[in-house]
Amino acid sequence: MSRSAPLIGVSTSITVAKHPERAYLNSAYLHAVQQAGGVPAPLPPQLSAASLEQLGAGLHGLLLTGGGDVDPALFGEAPHHTLYDVAPARDTLETAALTLALRRGLPVLAVCRGIQVLNVALGGSLHQDVGTDPGTQIPHGQTEPRDQPTHKVKVTPGSRLAETLGTDELEVNSMHHQAIKRLGRGLTAVAWAPDQVVEGAELDDPTRFVLGVQWHPEELVGHSEPARRLFAALVAAARRS
Repeated sequence: MSRSAPLIGVSTSITVAKHPERAYLNSAYLHAVQQAGGVPAPLPPQLSAASLEQLGAGLHGLLLTGGGDVDPALFGEAPHHTLYDVAPARDTLETAALTLALRRGLPVLAVCRGIQVLNVALGGSLHQDVGTDPGTQIPHGQTEPRDQPTHKVKVTPGSRLAETLGTDELEVNSMHHQAIKRLGRGLTAVAWAPDQVVEGAELDDPTRFVLGVQWHPEELVGHSEPARRLFAALVAAARRS
């Protein structure tokens, strides 16, 4: 494959307690990767470890996508009553894909659930429901259209995330009820909502492109330059990997 069109692994969702079982993916992720010049390669939870290893050998970058909740057993907690769509097969696949990407030095962009997977895989924990823990008046599960920003985020000036976005303050959309609680090894929180819920994190190593955001930039690329810059940066880093 031409290095001008790097292959980006894109994790997918899986149906829970429904038959037939399906792997699925919002098209916005595919469009966002392609408009940035990458080639998306869906990674369904049904992949075996051997299949992932073989497919992963050809990847140049990884995009961890949004979806259902991460199993709290992975960070040693009992499930909150608001938990939904927990899929152990997806947790396993995404953790393995992330481990592979980190081992190979591939760039990683982790979106919404993705930032939570990134944090938990590195030993961190999650607020299982931000409405009750830690508690907030900001509606992080918006009812407005997905491409409409609903609250502000402030980003640490000089951080890789701020440099990638091209700004240290922006309006984002919000479709989650879990968020980072205790940070995983090597991660630094670099963005926050007005209620101090963590909205962005990055790996401490300045030589590595490993970024996580709690919002959904794939839904904003049509009208948001910072969103386009996130995917462009992922693809640019993938070309160098």
